[in-house]
Amino acid sequence: MNSLKPMHYTANYLINPTNPITVNLIGAGGTGSRMLTELARMNHSLIALGHAGLQVNLFDDDVVTKANQGRQLFADAEVGLPKAVALINRVNRFFGTSWKAVTEQFSTNNLKSLPNRGRANIYISCVDTVSARFDIASFLKQAIENSNFERSKSLYWLDIGNSQNTGQAILSTIGEITQPNSKLYRTVSNLPMVTAEFKELLELQMDNNEPSCSLAEALEKQDLFINATLANMGASLLWKLFREGMTAQRGFFLNLGTLRLEPIGVG
Repeated sequence: MNSLKPMHYTANYLINPTNPITVNLIGAGGTGSRMLTELARMNHSLIALGHAGLQVNLFDDDVVTKANQGRQLFADAEVGLPKAVALINRVNRFFGTSWKAVTEQFSTNNLKSLPNRGRANIYISCVDTVSARFDIASFLKQAIENSNFERSKSLYWLDIGNSQNTGQAILSTIGEITQPNSKLYRTVSNLPMVTAEFKELLELQMDNNEPSCSLAEALEKQDLFINATLANMGASLLWKLFREGMTAQRGFFLNLGTLRLEPIGVG
């Protein structure tokens, strides 16, 4: 029996890229909008440390409404604008980036119209529906077979989801990530997708992404700070991959109602 602590070593291309790491952020709602800011902070810090940084595409086909204000950081002047455009413009002006807004859903049905046909090194999904997660998983399974060049190779999928006071973030590898030989750890090359590991649980859930008519109604569905907390901790998991080059955890379950956090190990 192998008693060594399980550990996943980061894909080498994330540590020493020849180009900025491409990131597809899917969803610009409560969690996605916060995650965009965390990615911008991460990009700024990586570049300061001599890394090539990140190039982000934000996918969302929704527009800003009054009900979005408060839980999401939108100004009165942004009401009626596409969420992806409002958020990307703000980040680009503040950080000097040239990230892209895509005012379409990330879906296998419109791959030809997506930038790079939807290909990226890292995918971060902050979506409301189970069906969207399975659709993303279907796309990523195809990406495994079509990754011919290192700079366009699909490597990781971070899925973040939540209910009113609880949520989770699950990191998956897209295929196997080559691991170095180690005498200190039992290396783990494959982190299962959320749609495979928790398939039965996801299939029992009902899709409910009906828009809220007011901030008060929105807060009945999702508490004020659940999205920001999940985005911050999910970004911290990605930051660990870049800065430490390895991780013993691949996600967590969070309950803000009881202030409890349960980490998920890599093996």
